[in-house]
This record gives sequence, structure tokens and C-alpha cells, in this order.
Amino acid sequence: MVLETQRLMLRELTQDDYDALCRILKDEKVMVAYEGAFSDAVVQQWLDRQLARYRQWGFGLWAAVLKETGEVIGQCGLTMQPWKDQEVLEIGYLFQRRYWHQGYATEAARVCKRYAFDVLKAEEVCSIIRDTNTASQRVALRNGMTAADGFTKHYRGVDMPHIRYVASRMEP
Repeated sequence: MVLETQRLMLRELTQDDYDALCRILKDEKVMVAYEGAFSDAVVQQWLDRQLARYRQWGFGLWAAVLKETGEVIGQCGLTMQPWKDQEVLEIGYLFQRRYWHQGYATEAARVCKRYAFDVLKAEEVCSIIRDTNTASQRVALRNGMTAADGFTKHYRGVDMPHIRYVASRMEP
């Protein structure tokens, strides 16, 4: 276990979590901000990228495990992401659709923000969110972040405007 909240444990993903990731990443509605569901191969690439991040940085997107049942219901964690001409520390989150609107993403994102400031000693952390993803934007706002700037990413053949929500160490 890496982190714990009232209802969740966050831990490193393993290959055994592939099926749980498929329930998230192969769901068209969950992945609407990514222009659709991932294939089996792309889910495996996603998992491999998290495992590589753990080795390189000591963090990545972690499995969000429901304490009550032990089920992997999502993922939340920290990654280094390109933003304009730099790399920034980002809190990312994706949850199974049946667990939306129950506060899990906010709960997990808040503990990741504390980890970024308290353990990694980061001065700033952000969430980079597609401009149409209002649910994720609300999570960022509940996590004490404010909209800072925007940038258009080109992904899967589509120009996708994104907003960078930011929290600084000095902020409560």
C-alpha cells in the first residue's frame, strides 16, 4: 500500500490488475476524454507505462482499491506530464463508471496532493483536464486547485483543448 483514505487504499498496479484496468480503459463513456475506449494492446501499454513510472520516479498512477471489498475500482496517482515546454507533476484519476459521483476521485486526489507536498516536497501540483470534462474539473476544484492556463494537445487525430488546474504548496 502506498496511501490510504477513509474508503480506499492506493497501491502500485501489477500485471494482475490488467482485467480491472480493462473495466476502466475499455469503457467508451469513461474514456470519452481520450476519444474512446482503448484496445487490449493499449491497456497493456498503459499498465506497462505505470510500471516503468514506478521504477523511474517511485510513483505513477496507483490502483484505487475499495477497502470494503478489495476491488480495484479505479486509479489515481502522480505522473510527470508534458505541459507546453516543461514537465509538470500531475494528479490523474480514472474510475469505473459505476463508482462515479460518490466522492472516490476527490478522496483519492486529495491524498495524492498531500503526498506530492509532504513526501515529494513539490512546490506545485496540477491536474491537466480536457476542457469538456466538467466532472474531472469539479474534482480538481474540490481538491483546492484553480484553473491556471490552457493548451491544445493533439491526440488520436483530434485537437483537444486542456486546462491546467494548479495547487501550490503555499495554498491550504
